[in-house]
Amino acid sequence: MPDLIWEIDDAEGVFLTFDDGPTPGVTEWILATLDKYDAKATFFVLGKNVEMYPDLFRRIVDAGHRVGNHTYSHQKGWGMSLERYTEDVDFANDFIHSNLFRPPYARITPAQTRLLAQRYELVMWDILSRDYNRRLSPRTCLKNVTNYLEPGSIVVFHDSVKAFRNMRYALPHTLERIRQLGLKCKSIPF
Repeated sequence: MPDLIWEIDDAEGVFLTFDDGPTPGVTEWILATLDKYDAKATFFVLGKNVEMYPDLFRRIVDAGHRVGNHTYSHQKGWGMSLERYTEDVDFANDFIHSNLFRPPYARITPAQTRLLAQRYELVMWDILSRDYNRRLSPRTCLKNVTNYLEPGSIVVFHDSVKAFRNMRYALPHTLERIRQLGLKCKSIPF
């Protein structure tokens, strides 16, 4: 079974990632916040959103961040045929052009993993902010990240309207904490 990447061997780096964008009004705020902290990140974008908002996608790339494929339409791999799932991923890549892939919900079958690993680096995470959960407070989302931060961590936030309330609070505080720890925010390096 190919390796899924859950963390990165890097003594000084933390890898912030943002799933589901680009999202008008949210992506611009994330980019401005990252810029304020001189932080780089990786955006796992949906093909359908890149198709709808190509200029916003271009802003992510032009700001020096990495992009990764998060499927075209946010599909769960479980319960989908190998062919249909990989078609959705490959169709997304017609818009995204990346060697990085993250399966939505981490729901991917062994067969899908084997096939996609031939074409992509499969990037997971070791810290999930759960910013999408509206029952959680912004402070809880922050603790979900900062209580576990360490060199090499891959952190998931969401570039979505649903997650914005929590992420808007947690992201700047996370960036402050990373700075306090003497770490640097980097894009996924492969």
